[in-house]
Amino acid sequence: MISLALVWLGLIAFIIIMYVILDGFTLGVGLLFPWIKSSKDRDTMIVTVLPVWDGNETWLVFAGASLYAGFPEAFAVLMSAFYLPLMLLIVGLLLRGVSFEFIHKATSSVHIWEKSFFAGSLMAVVAQGIVVGKYVQGFTVDPVTSQLIVHSGINWFDLFCIVALIMGYSLLGSARLIKKTHGALQERFFIISNKLQWLLLIAILFVGIYSPISSAMNGWFNLYNSPFMIMFIIVTLMLMGIHAFAIRQRVENLPFMALIGIFIMAYIGFAVSNLPYIVPRKLTFMQTKADDGALTLMLYAVAVLLPLLIFYTAYAYHIFGGKTDEKTRY
Repeated sequence: MISLALVWLGLIAFIIIMYVILDGFTLGVGLLFPWIKSSKDRDTMIVTVLPVWDGNETWLVFAGASLYAGFPEAFAVLMSAFYLPLMLLIVGLLLRGVSFEFIHKATSSVHIWEKSFFAGSLMAVVAQGIVVGKYVQGFTVDPVTSQLIVHSGINWFDLFCIVALIMGYSLLGSARLIKKTHGALQERFFIISNKLQWLLLIAILFVGIYSPISSAMNGWFNLYNSPFMIMFIIVTLMLMGIHAFAIRQRVENLPFMALIGIFIMAYIGFAVSNLPYIVPRKLTFMQTKADDGALTLMLYAVAVLLPLLIFYTAYAYHIFGGKTDEKTRY
């Protein structure tokens, strides 16, 4: 029988990957601003995400609430460990939200809000990169107090994760803009995607190799998980090949779908390399789960809220589908 803790772990994993994909491309749109010199083109880029960006943030809130409800001890440890990058993430998201409100209403100060939108997006991605880097490297324990220690300094692997996320989100944003734009602007994003795609592949494979080497956890490369390692490499390379083919042949919809597959594969690999731990190398998800009665009660609420959120997200993307240009307004 599948335990309630495992069900909740799966729910949280699903919610997080939904946030990564949906808000990832909106962050990528902001990161691409320096690549685009025309203010009208940047205005078009904003319009492509304006109707959906706030709904995407709901998944982040849902993930935090689910972690708190399902695994309160892990929530306490992780929130304390990642306090500073999470504050940076919140500030970045707030700056992006303010920029969304002012960027289409400002005249002489529009360049300030465009820079703010880029800065907020960059801050959010840097924060996420720090969290990923620290999580992959794991925590140490103070031998005297037995407290978990997270090194506050930024090391080379943290910087690598930051750069990898910047490339990944930028590529995801570029693929989304290929779907939503046309003409010269769309061609510009085909060129950008062609430059970034192989750098992303190198980053994914490097993090995948480094993760089991850097920790005492069961990694991808032990005997038990070696079939998964082979499957991961084959599927990732196939998806990258599909993406490269679509970019070369100027296929509009395929790059975004291929990148979604790549992000999912990388996320699965990240999760598998950490199981059964929810706090790296220290606490398993069974050690930090809430009472089964509480998990059951909260599962009823999730059974209502999650389908509603999925329906709202799908409906919003359906209603606001199609191409956009500088004349489109929401």
